[in-house]
Amino acid sequence: MTLLVSMSGVEKRFPGIHALKQARFELKAGEVHALMGENGAGKSTLMKILSGIYRPDEGDILIEGARAEHLTPRSALALGIGIIHQELSLMPDLTAAQNIFIGREPRKAGGFILDEAALNRQAADIFETMHLKLDPRTPVGELTIARQQMVEIAKALSYRSRVLIMDEPTAALNDAEIADLFTIIERLKAEGRGIVYISHKMDELKRIADRVTVMRDGEYVATVPAAETPVTTIISMMVGRKLEEEKVVVPDLSSAPVALEVRGLSRGRQIRDVSFSIRRGEILGFAGLMGAGRTEVARAIFGADPLEAGEIHVHGRKMAISSPRDAVRAGIGYLSEDRKHFGLATGLDVRNNIALASLSRFVRGGIVDDQSMRRTAIGYISQLAIKTPSDTQEARLLSGGNQQKVVIAKWLLRDCDILIFDEPTRGIDVGAKSEIYKLMTGLAAEGRAIIVISSELPEILRLSHRIAVMCEGRLTGFLPAGAPQEEIMRLATARQAPPAGEPSYADGSGRLM
Repeated sequence: MTLLVSMSGVEKRFPGIHALKQARFELKAGEVHALMGENGAGKSTLMKILSGIYRPDEGDILIEGARAEHLTPRSALALGIGIIHQELSLMPDLTAAQNIFIGREPRKAGGFILDEAALNRQAADIFETMHLKLDPRTPVGELTIARQQMVEIAKALSYRSRVLIMDEPTAALNDAEIADLFTIIERLKAEGRGIVYISHKMDELKRIADRVTVMRDGEYVATVPAAETPVTTIISMMVGRKLEEEKVVVPDLSSAPVALEVRGLSRGRQIRDVSFSIRRGEILGFAGLMGAGRTEVARAIFGADPLEAGEIHVHGRKMAISSPRDAVRAGIGYLSEDRKHFGLATGLDVRNNIALASLSRFVRGGIVDDQSMRRTAIGYISQLAIKTPSDTQEARLLSGGNQQKVVIAKWLLRDCDILIFDEPTRGIDVGAKSEIYKLMTGLAAEGRAIIVISSELPEILRLSHRIAVMCEGRLTGFLPAGAPQEEIMRLATARQAPPAGEPSYADGSGRLM
């Protein structure tokens, strides 16, 4: 079988991150090669290098045996490499045909006039080779996500691509649409094209992949035949790191009151009938892969996004939360995964950021009591060991860990007893991570209910008293502290709740027993 792509010794560094370490990958003609790994494993980075979006720091890339150097998106396309990103890059107001040939439209009258008939005919020819019934004159904005995905594939094929990179192609598709996509992939295989298939969905491997390459922490782990390798083996390769942190100590919370209970939260495909409870003093970790719906659940509880259905109960009382203001009044604080945009006013100083959610406390007769605000800010700077020259330092000049502490101080001042931490240590160095962990466990020990959303399994296992796992908008199971990483990953790729009778360490509703 012809070797279409060979990558070896690939290195890529970004500021503060060693994204790829001697990574390698091969693709043969007429195969679907699945590229697997946890979030941050380096899969997409490696494929962006192959498609010319990123330039490697080191490494060799061969396309059909010829060395490819200084790849750009244009030169990669010319070499027959097409990439279909998870986030579609189509223009909704243009037709399917116009999207396919954007910048390459057939013209007449000496190149001055667009040949609309030829444009539609060429697009129709591509659709016919895909056995796809689609009018090329249809505006893309009127198509379903699945049909838009097909237009992206057609666009890649219009460049006569022999290599097609598909990044999470079924993320927004239903079962029928996935079946249609797999039919087209089988036809492309039969034509001798090579498909790189990036996905987190284990159930798709046996259906579509010929080989599987696993990456972990930017490194190549192994390449195995899909049909002969158990899913459990692939999962073990994906999460094969050893944890060095101490085992989390779980307090006895059986008599602690329930601080937060959500029932049947739903919002389109992002949140599907999610129910769970959390007690005072508990740290509930939310695990799952990218797009699982964890952040969407947090934003819905905080009133940042509207719900279609469901109830939120705080300390036993049903609350009507339709805005962040309502959530804060109910005692819920949310530390966004994007603290610079949603957690901090980076142009303001530390003092004002800490007071931001509680300004009314410092207003006396219509005038802000700046001295009182300063004393309060200095108290939290000391309590949380925020490293800053003074309370008047601009927040943007602090390190990531200290910025996060400022956001925590803001919600503590507001006296929030339910705190949601979304990716609490993203972009934070190891030393600062340890400080944030101690701070969070200390807050729980004071009786606050803590929800932690993290894409890092060691972080979830280091902090959580109990673990909720999500996949495609659903809660697929609950696990105790210290659960095996393989079990978390199994539930993170399950796509539906465990069968009746299978242990999930909580009742089916997610309420504490």
